[in-house]
Amino acid sequence: MAHSSQAILQQLLFSVKKITAKEEGFSVLYCQSTMTFESILQGINGFGRYQKMILVMCFTGRLAIPCHFMLNNFIADVPSHHCDFSSLNDRGVFRNLSMAEKLVVSIPVQEDGTLSSCRMFAEPQYHLLQNSSNFTDARTVPCQTGWVYDNTTLRSTVTSQWDLVCDRRAKNKATATIFFIGTMIGAITFGSLSDRFGRRSMMLLSYVSTMFFGFASALSTSYVMFVVLRFFTGFCIIGNLIIAGVLTVEWVDIEHRKLVGVIDSLAWAFGSTVFAGIAYLVTDWRWLTVSVTSPLILVIITWRWLPESARWLIANGKHEQAHMYLKRCAKMNQAENFIETIKTETLSAIVVTEKGDRTYSLLDLIRTPKMRRLTLGTGFLWFCVSTTCFAIIFHITGFWLDIYFTQFAYSLIEIPTKISLYFLLDKIGRRSTVVGTQLIVAICLGINILLPKDMSLVITVIAVIGKGFSSAGFAAMMLYTAELYPTVVRQIGTGYNNFLGRFGTAVAPFILLLDEMWADLPQAMLCFLALLGVIIARMLPETSNKCMPENIDDIEQQ
Repeated sequence: MAHSSQAILQQLLFSVKKITAKEEGFSVLYCQSTMTFESILQGINGFGRYQKMILVMCFTGRLAIPCHFMLNNFIADVPSHHCDFSSLNDRGVFRNLSMAEKLVVSIPVQEDGTLSSCRMFAEPQYHLLQNSSNFTDARTVPCQTGWVYDNTTLRSTVTSQWDLVCDRRAKNKATATIFFIGTMIGAITFGSLSDRFGRRSMMLLSYVSTMFFGFASALSTSYVMFVVLRFFTGFCIIGNLIIAGVLTVEWVDIEHRKLVGVIDSLAWAFGSTVFAGIAYLVTDWRWLTVSVTSPLILVIITWRWLPESARWLIANGKHEQAHMYLKRCAKMNQAENFIETIKTETLSAIVVTEKGDRTYSLLDLIRTPKMRRLTLGTGFLWFCVSTTCFAIIFHITGFWLDIYFTQFAYSLIEIPTKISLYFLLDKIGRRSTVVGTQLIVAICLGINILLPKDMSLVITVIAVIGKGFSSAGFAAMMLYTAELYPTVVRQIGTGYNNFLGRFGTAVAPFILLLDEMWADLPQAMLCFLALLGVIIARMLPETSNKCMPENIDDIEQQ
């Protein structure tokens, strides 16, 4: 048996050929110019029970991410409102009026026939009770004693809590932007920390800190306290997103990388679909924040069974720990015979061109020519795709459906489009998938610009289709760019890309405000960004059925 295992080891690890084998109907590519981590994964079953355990734990942890990313759509929603006219009560005729009559004599009507949200009459206009048009030249003033909100849909929001309307409207939009600025900085920070200290420990830090700041933000007593805590929530939760994606990809073989990428992306789809139901049932912003943060308690409990990335351990010279995790993987996957032929010292041959104890930084992303080109290309791609995707996500009002059903439809469409990635990523390749999805998004945005605004149902359907493909493109991009970067800087590269992606996400709410200049200007800008993403993606190399690079020399030799 030992002789047989040794023969398998020699065949898998030291062949100078690329061998393509047919196994169970799939084409499996073994990359063997030298000993590679993919070779070892192939020997211990690169998608066995151990990998599935990791996938389930990371999938569960990622369910809370879309809830927090889209939380602002509901907790910062602007309900119908008008000035509080209690200051006009003259204890005479006004007191005896019905509520409808008080509105007539207190709140002016705008040109579109709706009540003004930000102004009131300086004095009650009783003559308007005989003139239903409610148009008058009477003097109006800004709201004097606050606002009255319609709480039939949402019982409480941060908007009504701190009156983030009218001249304070910018503060409302800032709540989302500040959260995503936190994710920007967190992406760079957690990317660097996880490449330096490992994936596993940084995952726990992300879980615990997100739960702490999430619960704390629900207890906020002021607007400033709320946005500060939301900043730190965004800063911490992004660690979960970028580390979990890399950890799962680093533990599976080449054949199943696309499947893992699709399953990871489905966590977002399932989480956001469930979130629509939670938001419908929990209409108080504090309890809604608590509800979407609570699942992290279960994730923290199960963290103890989450392994470190053996690929990262080997790249950083921690061969004994890597061997320990590989033995656990082999035992659970029932491949003990193979792992017995792999010694701790043997693992040092996997990364042969760079020292395992070297510390990498952001500068390594631009130090060499091809690495610099890769870094610039993926960074701009993330900005374009993220801006387009999240601007569509944030725009859930003004459609044929209400905000809950729009959110549900936006989320539900992701499931079939992301499942289609499983077939597309290998059929046409990673790069072509990203290009194709962004092209469809641009077409959908362009069509909605040209359609008459009274065709609300058609516009809604096209918007939902565009949302589905934008999310699918985002998921494909995450897998694609993770495969482009070498192991020694993969997490740093992922953090850098997420930084630019979250910058685009932070910009997205303000792009939507451009509708005040021209109603279709936001969609026109998003259409341009989607087309720019198509051009950039075409300039990047394909990664389908290729070994992931281990070090920077692998990139420069491509």
